[in-house]
Amino acid sequence: MPHRRTWILSAGMMAVALSAFTLGSFANQKSETSNFATQTVDLGMVVSDIDKSLKFYKDVLGFSEVNGFKVPGQFAADTGLANQLELDVHVLVLGTGETATKVKLMSFKSSPGARVDNSFIHSSYGFRYLTIAVKDLNAAVTKANEAGGKLVAKCPVPLPAGFPAGLALANYRDPDGNLIELVGPWKK
Repeated sequence: MPHRRTWILSAGMMAVALSAFTLGSFANQKSETSNFATQTVDLGMVVSDIDKSLKFYKDVLGFSEVNGFKVPGQFAADTGLANQLELDVHVLVLGTGETATKVKLMSFKSSPGARVDNSFIHSSYGFRYLTIAVKDLNAAVTKANEAGGKLVAKCPVPLPAGFPAGLALANYRDPDGNLIELVGPWKK
């Protein structure tokens, strides 16, 4: 079984490298060669406790909250988003401008969702983690820890041989157990 665990960690690190490569490729893509209106993807997340999640994403990770929006229950049903439930969406941004990453948080107290196994990224299907590239991992970890974030396992951990030297990965879990990766330059 140790080989499997090593492979899974290596696959996670490979995903980080591929993400960086993909992001760099998109940055060089000319807008007229793509049908996409923006090169960023917004992520919608249903959370169990909106207040705890807002505190985590803002205080621990450093997102900023901008104007959110409501989606009427009938529209949510017509589009297959929710079963006649109104969506009260809190929008958090990482950066500024039209291309800033957006995480849209919402909770449904009258109709709570089911929890999935978040023990490891291979425990459940679907989107398993967010990767956030930071300029200074030491500073990001200090800020996150001061705000109550708890590092996962032995983090921060330097990226293995074959990846750019001086980079490390620090994992945190949000209040619902979702894994958040911070990746960036790190000094022991």
